[in-house]
Amino acid sequence: MSAEFKTTLPLLTADSAQGDAADGLRAAEKAMGFAPNMYKAMANAPAVFAGYNAGYARFRSESGFTSVEQEVVFLVVSRGNGCEYCVSAHSFVADAMSKVPTEVTDAIRDGRPIADAKLQALATFTQAMFDSRSKPTQAQAQAFLDAGYTEQHILYLILAIAVKTFSNYTNHIFHTPLDEAFAARKWSAKAA
Repeated sequence: MSAEFKTTLPLLTADSAQGDAADGLRAAEKAMGFAPNMYKAMANAPAVFAGYNAGYARFRSESGFTSVEQEVVFLVVSRGNGCEYCVSAHSFVADAMSKVPTEVTDAIRDGRPIADAKLQALATFTQAMFDSRSKPTQAQAQAFLDAGYTEQHILYLILAIAVKTFSNYTNHIFHTPLDEAFAARKWSAKAA
């Protein structure tokens, strides 16, 4: 983790967290069989945890992006933020749950082009939105639209960037330890 500062706040459990955060940790344990360390960190600020969960769920269910496209977006933003935890976790999710071809995930992790032209257009525009702080050029936006996406997709990219900012920044200040479940897809910003 490249962040110098590390918070002294603990990783919470469903028993030590308060209110909505405790409920969120229990829900994660039920759905996934464990509560990821990132959730345990976010639980220190229930509003952050709730905001992340609400935005993440809405992006997943309403964005109009396929599950593969969603992982492309999350990986591009997490890599851009240098979040080792989220690149590792989303690489695992991409492989095991979203069925993203490994060559796509690995290309993003390595900063290489994606062979699939539409996914590359998505990755390129996501990076442009990230780099420009949501001020893409007309040419960048037109290339994205020409690839088959819509202006509504652009709004959902803003949501995804916001959601990943919640998680990436939390992981930076916690130096969140990678869960064993994600270890096989560990990624290092130093190697990128």
